[in-house]
Parts: sequence; structure tokens; C-alpha cells
Amino acid sequence: MANKIDEQLFSVHKRALAREYEVCPKCGGELTVRHSKHGSFVGCGNYPACDYIRPTAQHENLAAQLISGSECPECGHELAVKSGRYGLFIGCSQYPACQHIEKLESRDEAEVSCPQCHQGALEQRTSRYGKPFYACNRYPKCRFIVNYPPVAEACPECGFGILVKRHGAGGDRLECPSKTCRYRRTLAD
Repeated sequence: MANKIDEQLFSVHKRALAREYEVCPKCGGELTVRHSKHGSFVGCGNYPACDYIRPTAQHENLAAQLISGSECPECGHELAVKSGRYGLFIGCSQYPACQHIEKLESRDEAEVSCPQCHQGALEQRTSRYGKPFYACNRYPKCRFIVNYPPVAEACPECGFGILVKRHGAGGDRLECPSKTCRYRRTLAD
């Protein structure tokens, strides 16, 4: 008794194993996904002879990212959502002629005045490592910075203009950011 084998199963399997790939527009070689310390990218398999690379995700063009009905306060052109080193932000569509930028999210925090220059306000920023910090909005004229959320309350011991809120093993506490002062107060829950 002979078993009849369906040949269609083998042809589907062969097609499933067939490798589809993109061709390098520079040299015609195979493009592969590569990894570096800055993330993944698509690069030519003939590297170093061919140096073609591109990001793994194709970004939308600038026209699709324009915010309709918005207006740059500096030059009057439309604003656009842009992606930068520290994440998404809103900037003028006429960059580099106009370098106006805004934060993407708005925070409803009480404004804390800068204890060093007494003219600016402390605002949250993000370091290149993704960590939040708080700095005077008059930078570079004022270079005051703290690593913890500021509280608009003067230190009762040394009179420094602000306190910072820290979280520790014993719970939340307020501390004086002055290096010479050791004031600490535990917050009640």
C-alpha cells in the first residue's frame, strides 16, 4: 500500500524558508539589522566597503508632524512635533532660522523661584541619561541646579531660599540643598 504524499506541503515549506531581504541602494548588497550603543539601525552587509545606513524606523516627514493652527511666538510660522535627543518636543518649523522650542507636556506644579538669582524660576529638565533635574530657566545667565524636586519653602536653619523633597527608606522628607546645612524634616503621610 503506497501512501500518497502531498507535494504542495513541500513547496509551501520551501517558500517559507526562502529569505526575503532588502537591497542596498548604494552597492546592491544585502541590508541587515545592526546594533550599536546608540540603538538598532539597518546597514549594508558589505561594510566596510559600503557605508550605507538608515534608522530602523522610517520617520514621518515634517509635513505630517506640523501642528495645524499653531503659531510660533517668535517668527509666526507653524509649530511642529519633533523628536530630539531627550525625546519629543515642540519646535518651530523654520529651524534653524528660528530656534523656538516648547515642552511637549505641561506640568501643573507651583512655580518655585530660583534661590540664587531671584529672577528666574526652577523648571524640570532631563539629563542626557534620562534623569530629571531642576534648573533655573535663565540658564546660562544663572546656573543653579538641584537633583530633587524643589519646594518653595525657606530653610528654617540657614535661610536658604528652597528645600528639596527626597524619598528615603524612612519615607518622604524635606532637606536643605545647601551643602553646609544639614536640615532635614520628615513629612507626615
